[in-house]
Amino acid sequence: MEALLNVLVIGSGGREHALAWALAKSARVSKVFVAPGNGGTAAAGGKIENVAIGHSKSDFSALVSFAHTQQVGLVVPGPEQPLVDGITDVFKKAGIPTFGPTSKAAHIEGSKAFSKDFMKKHNIPTAAYGNFTDYETAREFIEQANFDVVIKASGLAAGKGVLIPKTKSEALKALKSVMVDREFGAAGDEVVIEELLLGQEISILTLSDGYTVTSFPAAQDHKRAYDNDEGPNTGGMGAYAPAPVATPELLKTIHETVLKPSIDGMRRDGFPFVGCLFTGFMLTANGPKVLEYNCRFGDPETEVVLPLLDDSCDLAEVFLAAAEGRLDAVPLRFKNGYAATVVMASEGYPGSYPKGRTITFDKAPANTQVFHAGTKRDGDNVVTSGGRVLTVTGVSDSLQGALDCAYSCVKTVHFDGGFYRSDIGFRAIKYLHEAAERKTGLSYADAGVDIDAGNRLVDLIKPIVKATRRKGTDSDIGGFGGVFDLKATGYQDPVLVSATDGVGTKLKIAHDMKIHDSVGIDLVAMQVNDIIVNGAEPLFFLDYYACGHLDVEATRDFIKGVADGCLESGCALIGGETAEMPGLYAKGDYDVAGFAVGAVERTEILPRMQDIEAGDVLVGLSSSGIHSNGFSLVRKVVAHVGLDFHSVCPWDTSKLVGQALLTPTRIYVKPLLPLVHQRLIKGMAHITGGGFTDNVPRVLPKSVQAEIDASTWELPQVFKWLKKAGDIAADEMARTFNCGIGMVLVVSQDNVGAVVEALTASGEQAYVIGRLNSASGEQQGTAIVTNTDGW
Repeated sequence: MEALLNVLVIGSGGREHALAWALAKSARVSKVFVAPGNGGTAAAGGKIENVAIGHSKSDFSALVSFAHTQQVGLVVPGPEQPLVDGITDVFKKAGIPTFGPTSKAAHIEGSKAFSKDFMKKHNIPTAAYGNFTDYETAREFIEQANFDVVIKASGLAAGKGVLIPKTKSEALKALKSVMVDREFGAAGDEVVIEELLLGQEISILTLSDGYTVTSFPAAQDHKRAYDNDEGPNTGGMGAYAPAPVATPELLKTIHETVLKPSIDGMRRDGFPFVGCLFTGFMLTANGPKVLEYNCRFGDPETEVVLPLLDDSCDLAEVFLAAAEGRLDAVPLRFKNGYAATVVMASEGYPGSYPKGRTITFDKAPANTQVFHAGTKRDGDNVVTSGGRVLTVTGVSDSLQGALDCAYSCVKTVHFDGGFYRSDIGFRAIKYLHEAAERKTGLSYADAGVDIDAGNRLVDLIKPIVKATRRKGTDSDIGGFGGVFDLKATGYQDPVLVSATDGVGTKLKIAHDMKIHDSVGIDLVAMQVNDIIVNGAEPLFFLDYYACGHLDVEATRDFIKGVADGCLESGCALIGGETAEMPGLYAKGDYDVAGFAVGAVERTEILPRMQDIEAGDVLVGLSSSGIHSNGFSLVRKVVAHVGLDFHSVCPWDTSKLVGQALLTPTRIYVKPLLPLVHQRLIKGMAHITGGGFTDNVPRVLPKSVQAEIDASTWELPQVFKWLKKAGDIAADEMARTFNCGIGMVLVVSQDNVGAVVEALTASGEQAYVIGRLNSASGEQQGTAIVTNTDGW
């Protein structure tokens, strides 16, 4: 039999009472000490006992001493301030398992500016924002913003540092109150100003040991003090769980796009999160977005989700497993049902309020629980000592039943001046009624295809696409086909040149990193670079995007990348297709393809095979990196050396591996077109899959062999690393990767100087990398790479 466990819960609110209550249910737990506790934990009896020690930083040594004396085997800090102050670090140093994040990890709540920058770094969906320490700069940001704003004190402000002004004038007053009048003290030395998001809010409490991620049912809180969401903001006046709006599909999306990336990101950034991560979400028309992180259990969310734990679930074992790094071994199980919590508050809350008013309790109904928050013992009585006094929770098979239980229990509690909201759960009840009325038969959405999302995407990308217009098209989209007027371009005797391609397994990295714009540029680059080697000017482009679930923002980012590539190459984006195919593609995965058309005067078509001869010179244009070929081998090498795409990049420590690998393909169109028109180039080879040895021969007559001298340019660091890490032979490098040269030109000896000079003037790095030699037999029409010893 396992040894009995003494647990120390730190804090004095309703959250800590609920934690103590749930932990005391464990058969393994002998004692639950609560420091300092409240009137409810003082009166609980049984295993629960208050300890007269606070939780400020000056109390840490006394708490550690008490824990040693009482042989405490698990510490559970409740409030955010001691976590930010490093209470977990202190107990870990003392050798006592603690369910809570280190000070460094708790910074995710301790600084809203830090948390927003973290979200940006790890591509976690959130509102547009700015961080400010200077009042005048922040004021200017608000005045110029073309959206409604939310103003947040960056530091800890007891859950009250978020202001939601309704007008620009109110926003400026709110900013002054935080940064100049210092309404929240030092917490307002830095502020976050972000876009106001619209939609329903939910909160999710997630447990982690730094690797495993497991969550409680989603809850919905009620922040305003009075019915109908009126009155001032509070710490929370009630909650219910599970929130009906949080569908299984939505929760899966949140887990994959926010919760797991958040835990993984903190670990990769050097501060693994152990404990409970509270994440607040706004469910916007463009998907769930993070409002905030908290580094601890929420209040009153804790009081509503803990009663939903299945009787077979031992919370003490779960917390201990997380603290010891083995959370995957202990399941978190829940009842099939609902819970609702109603907060009873002192008159005047959230402003000033009286204290010391006696609370009386009649017999509570079945399936209810009263958790104490702002209470204390006064002799034989329990009296009020805080703004939020009690949280009353009911549990039932239905949400309405849980609300009825909670409100029936509220009527058994009495204290002078107490008030509560009578409409907790109104959003959910309305949502359930509307859903029942709407649900008459199956729809396309039930099959996983969201037509409304597709329409929103078209509206978002119209201005992006419009920006690519050029002679021949206005780049309006939404019709059945893209129209291009070739006559408007001024060609006299044009020949059309087309190309089609994809991006290959580089997309796997984009999926993992949630960086989608750069592969849009890649898609265009692969086609327009193929078109320019024929001497043609790219005219228009169409894209195809196939996915299992349409993520509007990710798709918009991808198309923004396509548009950027079109602008860089001078072609118009005139149409495309977005195909949502659930069941064929996994959620979060997508594939892309593109189709481009260019034109060239008949007399300027390349290569001019009849003019290419021995003695011609090969000029190489530098690549931007790996471009879009060879990524199956790249991913193999990365895994082979034990890295992943979120590891620090070994060849560029300022980036992560995935960020470096997603450097977009270089587009060569604009620097090369003038040289084509001047007939200074005889032929060109785009170095894609197959490297030098497969691509250069495609533009050569049989009478010559290309000799490429690898010593004429420096092998870029990424290729040096790949070669060494994968132990890749030089000839394999030359037939797989571009090795730093993305385009090879065939130029007569007489024109080399003019070509190199023009390319350099246009910003390209151009190298004389080889020559054409007379060839016979097996050498005819081939390419060799020499002097690779330096690689």
